[in-house]
Amino acid sequence: MLTLAALGVVYGDIGTSPLYALRECFKPGHALQPLPSNVYGVASLIFWALMLVVTVKYVTFVMRADNRGEGGVLAMLSLIVSKQTERHRSRAVLIAIGLFGAALLYGDGAITPAISVLGAMEGLEIVSPKFAVAVVPLTVGILIGLFLLQQRGTAAVGALFGPITLTWFLVIGALGLYEVWYHPQILLAVNPWYAVNLFMTESHMSVLVVGYVVLAVTGAEALYADMGHFGRRPIRMAWLLIVLPCLTLNYFGQGALLLREPAAVENPFYMLAPRALLYPLIALATAAAIIASQAMISGAFSITQQCVQLGYSPRVTIRHTSAKTEGQIYIPEVNWALMVGCLLIVLAFRGSSELSAAYGIAVTGTMLATSVLFGVVTAARWNWPRWQVALLVGGFVLMDVALFGSNVAKLLHGGWVPVTIALLIFAGMTTWKRGRAILRERLKEITMPLDAFLKSLSSGKVVRVPGTAVFMTSEPAGAPVVLLHHLKHNKVLHEQVILLSIQTTTVPEVLHAERLTMEPLEHGFVRATAVYGFMETPDVTELLGLLRERGVKARPMETSYYLGRELLIPRQKAWKEGGMSMSIWRKRLFAFMSKNALSAAAFFQLPPNRVVEMGTQIEF
Repeated sequence: MLTLAALGVVYGDIGTSPLYALRECFKPGHALQPLPSNVYGVASLIFWALMLVVTVKYVTFVMRADNRGEGGVLAMLSLIVSKQTERHRSRAVLIAIGLFGAALLYGDGAITPAISVLGAMEGLEIVSPKFAVAVVPLTVGILIGLFLLQQRGTAAVGALFGPITLTWFLVIGALGLYEVWYHPQILLAVNPWYAVNLFMTESHMSVLVVGYVVLAVTGAEALYADMGHFGRRPIRMAWLLIVLPCLTLNYFGQGALLLREPAAVENPFYMLAPRALLYPLIALATAAAIIASQAMISGAFSITQQCVQLGYSPRVTIRHTSAKTEGQIYIPEVNWALMVGCLLIVLAFRGSSELSAAYGIAVTGTMLATSVLFGVVTAARWNWPRWQVALLVGGFVLMDVALFGSNVAKLLHGGWVPVTIALLIFAGMTTWKRGRAILRERLKEITMPLDAFLKSLSSGKVVRVPGTAVFMTSEPAGAPVVLLHHLKHNKVLHEQVILLSIQTTTVPEVLHAERLTMEPLEHGFVRATAVYGFMETPDVTELLGLLRERGVKARPMETSYYLGRELLIPRQKAWKEGGMSMSIWRKRLFAFMSKNALSAAAFFQLPPNRVVEMGTQIEF
């Protein structure tokens, strides 16, 4: 059952690649003529791309680098940065590589729904050229419906993903097998010599061709990113037993069709099918494209949650759409941004062929980042001999550099789209992380040491009132600024005061027994620190329950929550204490992001009628 579920969620993207991958290699005006030698060469390239990139790199090796069962570029980055022996400069470079790889996934997430649904809808043009005008409107309608359904969660339709995707793979495998059965000579493409010969005879075109062959392995990163949901074994079984054989048969079937009928280069995937089956195949392809899109959208939600918890993104609205599966979340801000991006991309490019130029850079860039980080894991955490790391990871890096380099040529023809998206998101991530670090240092300047604050209460001049006050603070040490402001303006304190700090660790999940530590202090004060993994969402009401279990009297209707809200004032003059500074444009960006971030009260799901927010103006 896990293998079937993994089939539906993990392999939707790579499973829809046959709709356009081989076609683009022979698209008129793009690259090659559908001559027999070229067909064998391209089929061989695609086969060995599937074997080397997916089977060898991801399925065999990269999936071993899990962070307590979780995978993905940010999970691997957390695995690396948790090792404190790294030098500061090397650590910063690795973080930048990991973050940019994650940022590229957002570009991939914006393009995948557009190209998958467009590729499925273009089958209508094979039925009749008159339907060509309906491709873009139908694609827009399907995408709008897909994004509108996100708020309901994938739990209800998730059970259908596996069977539909299994049907899709069996159908495309059968279509390819039918053509291969009558033209078995295409199986000679398993010989890598045909790929080598293509580079020798068509050297001026081979680089461009590799850029389109990359389309056949898009979605390979999903194998690693979704490992935490299904486990390593089900994902490997699905690939080796179902996905790889069916994809290979379909690509070879398209190649055999081109050997028999070169004119089928217009759309070899749909021309594999008998005309009577075109409508059912288009419907099945549309369902598969929606599933592929769903996987990327859900992946964007998951990455955003990790970024928030790791401190690289402002707080956003995170809604859990399933009571049973913690990983199923919905983030409205990301959902609507992706929808607008997808619709703009569809309306701008209007075809999967035009959009294919924009696709490869995001995919290969993330693959390259994964290879570099994997090399660090093998050397620093697994203590592999250097020659083994150089031999294996060096091979991965060379392969990814070749794939990435072949896509650089497409930069001016649409490749700038995911790169621009990634650069904007990367700038936002790094600005937020650095801005929060600077803000934390500024708050320390105006924070009173907790020992001194408690000592000042010994005079007995401060009036104490019944009830419990919870002061949220990002720093477990020191008296929070909001506490000082409250005492300054209101002249009273509750009988019991809880100083609550929530921190995120570099592991995906924290055991319930290790969630909370508390320290009773003088004058009715309690210092509590809660730890969450980067895949978890903090819950303050849960923490108050844990405190009550440990003897802290915190009745829900007698507890007030005090939060600080900073009004940031960027100044031209650099603030450099602690060795940290930012340019003025990044300060303004940070102030804008902070102003528009979800409030702490909403993020921590605090009862609205029990929250008091106090503002503080801070120059930085």
